[in-house]
Amino acid sequence: MKDVFPSWFPVFGESLGVDCPLPIHRPFTPAEAATSGVPARLVHELIERGVLRRVTRGVYAASQLEDSIETRAQALSLVVPASAVVVDRTAAWFHGVPILPRRTHPEIPPISVFQREGTRVRRAGVTGGKRALLDRDVQVVCGVRVTSPARTALDLGRMLWRFDALAALDGFLRMGVDQGALLADSDRFRGFRGVCQLRDLLQIADGRAESPGESALRLHWYDAGLPRPELQWWVEDDDGNAIYRLDLALPEHRYCAEYDGQQFHLGVRAEAHDERRRSWLRTERSWTVEVFRKEAIYALGANPTTRLISSYDAARAA
Repeated sequence: MKDVFPSWFPVFGESLGVDCPLPIHRPFTPAEAATSGVPARLVHELIERGVLRRVTRGVYAASQLEDSIETRAQALSLVVPASAVVVDRTAAWFHGVPILPRRTHPEIPPISVFQREGTRVRRAGVTGGKRALLDRDVQVVCGVRVTSPARTALDLGRMLWRFDALAALDGFLRMGVDQGALLADSDRFRGFRGVCQLRDLLQIADGRAESPGESALRLHWYDAGLPRPELQWWVEDDDGNAIYRLDLALPEHRYCAEYDGQQFHLGVRAEAHDERRRSWLRTERSWTVEVFRKEAIYALGANPTTRLISSYDAARAA
């Protein structure tokens, strides 16, 4: 039987209009959608068509609504108690440094919150507990209590898988958190789980990394024993114009490693552009270019260090 949609339901390619009973200027919950007369079946169909998006666990918004700090705060206020503090991955996402768990089927992780006192938060889709937080560890942003960028970076640098932990540290340095201050503040976690990892990663964290994949590739680079690389290294044409930028480079050996993420490097046009660029680097500038995709970095059993070592040795020999 063919689905029958209400008159306000948008056709393919259109956005939600003012006649839609759902809020289009702020996030909302499934319960609010049901109260407005929009059942879960229609919500799912709107998500499938790209008209709605999941902002966070248990909260949706019209796709045309801007993804801003204000929007994220409105979304969290719908599902997080006012007394709780947003922490860890959820705090990173709130601050603009999204670090999602590595899973075969990506999904939005549970919202992470902690109480400074009292009972832990118990709510579907929310992980809670208690944590010792100093006053300077907590900010109130658009009405939401959240760990500061510095405290969030220190927590994720300690507790995440080391490849994601470095990506988190890189991300917070990129947004302006001071690396020296993080190193100094790491002493307060002496004896805590993961503090040795945190200190090691802070030594090599770099805000010039532009994606979690680049950060993970750089950690494999160090695991391979290669010298400290230059990040975002520009290569010039014959007229001295900077035309190509390399993710990880050793200019003295004309060796580089590149991470091709799905967002900017998949598709016929993107792949053709990458091939032209790398062909020019190899033939006109004698660079050795080693390219890695997501599966070579994150897949179970992936070991890119062997490729890094062999290609680096070949570049030095050349």
